[in-house]
Amino acid sequence: MRNIDGKVVAAQVLKKVAKSVQKLKANGVTPGLAVVLVGEDPASQVYVGSKARKCEELGIYSRKILLPTETTETDLRQVISELNADAQINGILLQSPLPGELRKVEDSIVEGIAPQKDVDGFHPINVAKLVMGDESGFVPCTPAGCIELLKSEGIELSGKNAVVVGRSMIVGKPLAALLLNESCTVTIAHSRTVDLPTVCRQADLLLVGVGVPELIKKDAVKRGAYVIDVGINRVDDTSKKKGYRLVGDVDYKGASQEAEAITPVPGGVGPMTIAMLMKNTVKAARLQSES
Repeated sequence: MRNIDGKVVAAQVLKKVAKSVQKLKANGVTPGLAVVLVGEDPASQVYVGSKARKCEELGIYSRKILLPTETTETDLRQVISELNADAQINGILLQSPLPGELRKVEDSIVEGIAPQKDVDGFHPINVAKLVMGDESGFVPCTPAGCIELLKSEGIELSGKNAVVVGRSMIVGKPLAALLLNESCTVTIAHSRTVDLPTVCRQADLLLVGVGVPELIKKDAVKRGAYVIDVGINRVDDTSKKKGYRLVGDVDYKGASQEAEAITPVPGGVGPMTIAMLMKNTVKAARLQSES
């Protein structure tokens, strides 16, 4: 068994992104990313800060738009409309989750982002392009990172049996579409799947993103499988200074006894998400400069 190191693979992706940024700048184009944060959620503030720092490292122009918790739907739509029209901004990211009543209309607000600036890949047009295999669209960053991790292992994806545990629009469904586009045979499992371990044991590629700590045990992993664990969960641990530790949706200790390769938590999928966001932003800048 070996770890699939997300930090190493992310660094490789970002190295290529940096070269693309330099090439665009040589042609008079500076990629620009706007991140919109509504409210004062501490975790979201950390994420937004890390994205801004990564932009700075790569030479991407970034703009943080911090809005108060009481921001109305009308005001938020106005902000997005202005960013759609701003030539300095190539990518728009609306930090999720939105607070309060805005959460109920989040999908509708995302639809207000211009598809060519939707670097999160959640606009219905980009979802459709993903399903159609049209590479001119944008793929959600975490699923795209998962595929990049698998490819970093040098394995042939075509023809592999892939099981995706989870059916969210953020991870499970787009991940299944990406695997289909790679000519995998794909099964989507979820909370109502009967005898989940048996279904998972069919997988050459097992990808899990459900938000349930250590749901997938050793008995659900086929010997020699590649395991991508998207989950990141806090569990109480009084032996730790912070009082908790981070675990994935896969029981790492047990699964690693069967897997050929597995992503650790933390340090697996996590670093890939921001790397793919940077890649999407540069892609958006390139496409918009060519149009």
